[in-house]
Amino acid sequence: MLDQELKAFVITQIEDMKAKDITIIDVAGTSDVTDTMIICTGNSKRHVRSIAEQTALEAKRAGDAPIGVEGLEGSEWVLVDLGNVVLHVMQDETRQFYDLEKLWGHSA
Repeated sequence: MLDQELKAFVITQIEDMKAKDITIIDVAGTSDVTDTMIICTGNSKRHVRSIAEQTALEAKRAGDAPIGVEGLEGSEWVLVDLGNVVLHVMQDETRQFYDLEKLWGHSA
């Protein structure tokens, strides 16, 4: 998928899984690792895990298998690396603590 298609695909997946507080940050000019970070919140460890696993599974089915998935064990913060799009699925407390939006200079 093209970058815009992949971004739209991920957003659709996480919206379908009822993720909250979806934030999209363009980091193309500041990161060598990815172009877009998508951050969202899940209600519980189980919800965080489900959002991440379902998104990774559907990406694989669509022909864009994740490069990696990290954090499933604890499921407080799960990262799904899809190359040009990186998805961060976090529990609310974890998201507030790490405040990635502020770290990347994005005001919500």
